[in-house]
Amino acid sequence: MVLHLSPFPNGCVAGLHAVGWALILPCFWFLDRLIAVCKSTTLERVQRQERECYLHPLQVFFGSIIFFIFFLVTSPVALLGFLIWAPLQAYRRPFSYHIETQLPLEQEARHNFEEGKATFGFATANLCLLPDSLARFNNLGHTQRRATTIGRCVAQGVSRPHIRIFIDSPSSCGNLSASSSLFHTSNSPSYGAIDKQSKPAVEGEVPQANPNSCVVHIPCVDTEEQDTETAPPTATTVNTNQNSNQQGEADERSAPRVLRSEDPGERDGVPLEVSSLFPANVDILCLEEVFDKRAARKLKDALGPVLGHILYDVGVYAWQTPPCCSSFKFFNSGLFLASRFPVLEAQYYCFPNSHGEDALAAKGLLCAKVLIGQNHKQEKVVGYFNCTHLHAPEGEGEIRCEQLTMVTVWIEEFQTSHRRPDEVVVFDVLCGDFNFDNCSPDDLREQNHNIFEEYIDPCRAGPGKEKPWVIGTLMEQPTMYEEDVITPDNLQRTLETEELRRQYISPPVPAVGVPLVYPLPDEPWVGRRIDYILYRQNSLPKHYKTEIEEFTYITQLAGLTDHIPVGLRLRVSERSSED
Repeated sequence: MVLHLSPFPNGCVAGLHAVGWALILPCFWFLDRLIAVCKSTTLERVQRQERECYLHPLQVFFGSIIFFIFFLVTSPVALLGFLIWAPLQAYRRPFSYHIETQLPLEQEARHNFEEGKATFGFATANLCLLPDSLARFNNLGHTQRRATTIGRCVAQGVSRPHIRIFIDSPSSCGNLSASSSLFHTSNSPSYGAIDKQSKPAVEGEVPQANPNSCVVHIPCVDTEEQDTETAPPTATTVNTNQNSNQQGEADERSAPRVLRSEDPGERDGVPLEVSSLFPANVDILCLEEVFDKRAARKLKDALGPVLGHILYDVGVYAWQTPPCCSSFKFFNSGLFLASRFPVLEAQYYCFPNSHGEDALAAKGLLCAKVLIGQNHKQEKVVGYFNCTHLHAPEGEGEIRCEQLTMVTVWIEEFQTSHRRPDEVVVFDVLCGDFNFDNCSPDDLREQNHNIFEEYIDPCRAGPGKEKPWVIGTLMEQPTMYEEDVITPDNLQRTLETEELRRQYISPPVPAVGVPLVYPLPDEPWVGRRIDYILYRQNSLPKHYKTEIEEFTYITQLAGLTDHIPVGLRLRVSERSSED
């Protein structure tokens, strides 16, 4: 689909749509407040107890009456607005496209591929940015405030310098990749954080990945062991793991942790990090459940200056021509895509088989083709990025399997129709909230879907079995605001400790009528991992290979969502003659 900045074909239709929505909005807002005033989050209840505030029943009583009266008064105007708004949805394109700076595509491409290799960073997060009243049923409130804070946090994380520390140590075991670190143990040593505004001294010749990287060489002197038989010092690269509070303020940075190679995260060659900030090198970000339009605009305003290319308000509304959607849609798909690379093509597909509460939203698949740059043969280098949000209710795996099948068919259809003979594909990524995990007996059907034969899941050891270092991404909603998980640092420490994780990560869902036995003997406790980033190798030319450089669990949004964002960094290079 050709990309347009406006979702409407002309200004007249856009103007009528704005008028219709302006007439609906007051009634919608009063209904939202009517429900929200009656539904408190656990954090609000705790705060009232601490303040010894006993006026809340009066606030609920009088607030409900006032909002209900205003809701009734504005209903006739909203009905008129609806009669204008609903028919116009047939002329609306399924997303809005925002470009921060209008430049020729060749100038906008961030990478050139002339050396035949590059790394690409991806991240995904479910934000639960529903209207405030509905978000409260997930124990999350203040949608607009959360959207502003989340946008600031993500922008802070992805725009910071990529700090690399080289440490001389007799116990160093080699040279790790510039953005990788291994799984942390509780007794790992710590190092002081580097202030990104200061200019550290650099000793020796250290390779620098890009001009935005900050590289520091730190000699390590072991005062206890000066044995002449000790091996000579080597350079080890680790990421600094900086901390920000959940309001996005740049207060103090937490000390970065050095993660050791003997830990489980390295057993299968997947470097792992639990980070209190979004990775500094994210190239494409996929967000789910950005249903609220105002929240989407706040995210667009925050992330536009950092990532540059935004697809938001993705999906359809009202009635659509079959077989696009099966019922009236009150909400869009909730998908939101932000990319450093120019978007060449994009296409949205709506799931036609949703039902129940999920049928109110236009959940589906968003496929995008982005321009990376050029290779040494002056061919265009492109990548495919696909994001989705599957059916949510538990026990309805058949629907999710049908949707997974649709996803594979639609991706193939999109790539076939937009593939050009003069282009080279360097990544094909699928991510999103799949709403099933790889450890619940109730999700057995989805775990065996053939999509996992086409796409590689870095965390998966096989159907129903996770790799030992994997961490669940769905949090228990009632305990989201407890001290162990309320800040990025605290959540980071909790995720690194299995006993604490059990208290705050959702456990597997048992099959109907069958007692749950989890975990099995000699296996770690993982919990529900429903947020995925998958990649496919066979979309690339045969002389290219893909390697995982880093997998990241991100705790920066602690207290702001009930999901743990995840990141993946891939290294793509030409195969050598030995491969």
